[in-house]
Amino acid sequence: MIEVKNLYKNFDDIKVLKDISTVFDDGKTNLIIGQSGSGKTVLMKNLVGLLDPTSGEILYDGRDFVKMSKQEKVLMRREMGMIFQSAALFDSLTVLENVMFPLDMFSSMNLRERQKRAMDCLARVNLVGAEEKYPGEISGGMQKRVAIARAIALNPKYLFCDEPNSGLDPKTSLVIDDLLHSITQEFNMTTIINTHDMNSVMGIGENIIFIYEGHKEWQGVSADIMGSTNKRLTDFIFASDLLKEMREAVTHQK
Repeated sequence: MIEVKNLYKNFDDIKVLKDISTVFDDGKTNLIIGQSGSGKTVLMKNLVGLLDPTSGEILYDGRDFVKMSKQEKVLMRREMGMIFQSAALFDSLTVLENVMFPLDMFSSMNLRERQKRAMDCLARVNLVGAEEKYPGEISGGMQKRVAIARAIALNPKYLFCDEPNSGLDPKTSLVIDDLLHSITQEFNMTTIINTHDMNSVMGIGENIIFIYEGHKEWQGVSADIMGSTNKRLTDFIFASDLLKEMREAVTHQK
């Protein structure tokens, strides 16, 4: 479990995060949503240590990440997996070598053990047979699946995903959503996803945090959204005419 307490982040005189307190649950897909510039990316960067908060606490199973020494943070990051918006694969490495990269860097396994672990991860994301290909030879959806395999190679307790469906078609996005959700449950990870994808919100949003102008405006589950009376949330979620019609139809049925 990750617990955030009274988190603030300022850039000079600009307050980007304002007194955010929330809990990200184990074994669930925790989604951070909000408009561009709302602060959700800054929040994630604070969670993984790419930025230091101005004040507040970030507790990983009771351990205060903010107060850790540099060496303690390095060790803590070994418990984290990260999936970047662009997949961020190494073009000069094969799919297998990309997945092995964190194992080469941080594990004490021998070469055969590292190869087996990487192949097991590729099998988990249905990419057996693609291990000798290079990133430029596979589709965008396959690249995201390689990124997921790499992110889980070290069996992390915490998985962070920055816009994992960016640039993907709707069908492939659903595949990635289902994969992230099933892996989260299978390994009982604390998974945190930054997303604009409303299909993800409604499909796998087990714990949703809506950030508005730097503060936590709303928190709940996808089933609560249809009946929410929070205007800022509904304006964001139901921005399209189609979604507005769907919400009105659900409301009329009650």
